[in-house]
Amino acid sequence: MVTSRLSDQDVYLFNEGTHQRLDEHLGAHVGFDADGEPGTHFAVWAPNARGVSVVGDFNDWTDDAHPLAPRASSGVFEGFVRGVGPGALYKFLIQGADGHVHLKADPFGFLHETPPRTASIVWELDYAWGDGAWMEEREARNGLDAPMSIYEVHLGSWRTVPEEADRPLGYRELAPRLAAHVKELGFTHVELLPVMEHPFGGSWGYQVTGYFAPTHRFGKPEDLMFLIDHLHQEGIGVILDWVPAHFPNDAHGLALFDGTHLFEHAGERGLHPDWRSCIFNYGRHEVRSFLVSSARFWLERYHADGLRVDGVASMLYLDYSRGPGEWTPNEDGGREDYDAIALLRQINEAVYEQVPGVQTIAEESTSWPMVSRPTFMGGLGFGLKWDLGWMHDTLRYLQRDPVHRRYHHNELTFRSLYAFHENFVLPLSHDEVVHGKGSLLNKMPGDRWQKFANLRLLYAYMYSQPGKKLLFMGSELAQWREWGHDSSLDWHLLEEDAHAGVMRLVSELNRRYREEPALHEGDADPGGFEWVDGSDSERSVLCYLRRGAGGAPPIAVAINFTPVVRYDYRVGVPEAGEWGEILNTDAEAFGGSGVGNLGRVEAEPVPAHGRAFSLCLTLPPLAAVMLRAPGAS
Repeated sequence: MVTSRLSDQDVYLFNEGTHQRLDEHLGAHVGFDADGEPGTHFAVWAPNARGVSVVGDFNDWTDDAHPLAPRASSGVFEGFVRGVGPGALYKFLIQGADGHVHLKADPFGFLHETPPRTASIVWELDYAWGDGAWMEEREARNGLDAPMSIYEVHLGSWRTVPEEADRPLGYRELAPRLAAHVKELGFTHVELLPVMEHPFGGSWGYQVTGYFAPTHRFGKPEDLMFLIDHLHQEGIGVILDWVPAHFPNDAHGLALFDGTHLFEHAGERGLHPDWRSCIFNYGRHEVRSFLVSSARFWLERYHADGLRVDGVASMLYLDYSRGPGEWTPNEDGGREDYDAIALLRQINEAVYEQVPGVQTIAEESTSWPMVSRPTFMGGLGFGLKWDLGWMHDTLRYLQRDPVHRRYHHNELTFRSLYAFHENFVLPLSHDEVVHGKGSLLNKMPGDRWQKFANLRLLYAYMYSQPGKKLLFMGSELAQWREWGHDSSLDWHLLEEDAHAGVMRLVSELNRRYREEPALHEGDADPGGFEWVDGSDSERSVLCYLRRGAGGAPPIAVAINFTPVVRYDYRVGVPEAGEWGEILNTDAEAFGGSGVGNLGRVEAEPVPAHGRAFSLCLTLPPLAAVMLRAPGAS
């Protein structure tokens, strides 16, 4: 008699779509049977299968050596195999409803073979965490009023070992090196492109087959835990990319799992037109339990501080990337996917209720309302949303020759109409430096000097705008070439002053962002931003104030988007006294020409911009300056 890991209540919640910890019950779990014999309990959901057995290196992959028994009408097949322990290779052999045999990896496996091999590996998650101090503080560190500047990382190409054919660093090798670099730069968080197991490295992890397993390319589960633990102990948060929008159709994966469209929709609705991958059936209860459990798994078992949810827009719309006749409206005749909406709300409610102190972040590219508002208000329940509109408008503006920018000033000011409709992250992500788009540096117009000046201006503009910040790796080096997932970043560029200057600027921007309450406390609060003058299109200059909560000194920001020095440029301010120039992107230390305001400017009783006092500034070419009000050193 085998003792099941699935109680009747587990089965009920699973079939109801409300189970949140399926990883504790399905998959492979080492233990003992009713007679006290050691082995592994296997359980898999395959409701339409004619039969299921577990095959592996422990039974010479023999088809019928270890059949699994159906658990009543739950759709689950389970069984116990004596003598099987950690490290054993296995798959589920499924006699499909379509008459074919399907050899599948475990959807709940904690570890799989390193691609291109595809077997699952029996594994126990056992790690002694040392990040207790971080976990106690992370709710404050991840709050909407806290500084959050994110360094986005693709682990396989951040740094490689040239002596070993450019082998990527493993999780444990990465830990001290990545932590030291992030601390030097001053970022508060790292965001890892998907670390979940995936067959094709060229997908960058966005074609997931292992929703409960980190990729074996860089080590074992405990090694990823070590990396996250080490970053936490160094005061750095960790956000994981997570992909519930689609999955690949590889034969060993979730597609046609039991010979039917089980995890995915059948027909047109089940195939993503952009990526030719499968779309989850969000209306199937068991699929909802699967995805909710996966989200909680990474936050609880791996201590992740947040999930950046990929492809949310493609989930929300039935007609996403589809033309007329290629999609079926919902029951009300609309294009909204009600099942996906309900699932996203369910995930966010579960996460924020059960895992306090974390954030969910939506990559959502449309104007869908209230993405980052609570579900009880009718929102989707995310904590934050990427502001892709800001990214597109800003990069489009900055790619223009400065002589033409006066005619496109609205590309900078339009954001103020919606800047607080959501809780935003301002992303300069991996998507902007691939597929022929050019690196950020190479997007910039002008000669070499102007390219670097424009890039420094871009970074300062991002850091002075309301919203959390995200910068993709390599951007701090001012790489000339696009990102390539098969090669290391161009670290040698730091031997050149211009590139090293950009990295010093990023470090200083992060320091100011962290230390100045006015630059972060109002990131998601309309009171945190105030226009001084957004109308000077003729000179392509923006001026605004950032404000924090309480009595923190405000910060005045003035940005000159032309290569012409603006002398005696008057900016209205709310206070008299000496305003300290706390940042100037044209400083020689950053690679600039050294034009500025000698570190301070006295506010004069000369009215300007509706204020009783004003600053008479020198605005450097293609540069941003920030000045702090009196009242703090």
